[in-house]
Amino acid sequence: MGEILELVEARLRNALGEPDARAGVTFIGTDRIEVLRFADGDVVRYATLGMSGQPMADPTSPLADPVKGPRAELVLSVRAGRADTDQVLRPLAVLAASPQVEGLVVAPGASLDLGQPLWPGAPFSSVLVAEPGGLVEDLELDGPMDPVRFLPLLPMTHNEAAWKRVRGAQELQERWLARGTDLRDPLRGSVPLD
Repeated sequence: MGEILELVEARLRNALGEPDARAGVTFIGTDRIEVLRFADGDVVRYATLGMSGQPMADPTSPLADPVKGPRAELVLSVRAGRADTDQVLRPLAVLAASPQVEGLVVAPGASLDLGQPLWPGAPFSSVLVAEPGGLVEDLELDGPMDPVRFLPLLPMTHNEAAWKRVRGAQELQERWLARGTDLRDPLRGSVPLD
């Protein structure tokens, strides 16, 4: 696991630069999850490190394969200086630990809900998992291990999350695009959903 996480951190550094801060969280019965912060002009990116140490297992499978299975890390990008977004470190670690704690397989199109704001005063308590490959390329591992995918997280308001449950991730993303929604704005309101 340590070797995989070293490769993952190297991939993050190569794509995003040097982290200017990091924090670690350990939950009972799980491996340590770190969250790295990368400053990029007026954008701050938070990336998890530790989620990919073990493959995610299908919760219906009687035995978890210790080698095969999807691996991922989470990446959240927000505009700097508009909110106290550094408080997102623990919530991100909670989301990254969910495959170990709850047996979830985190994949594009999924919703992850914290039940509390992502940071103090945030209008978001859930995120949409977007398609990987844009910001940080997948990290190929030696077979038979699956590659590590770096999954962008898009914060959703309560209304957007409810609309997504009914209409699907694709329609919500199309609505955001059609309305020119700045998904990095930590204070943005809900996109019109009429």
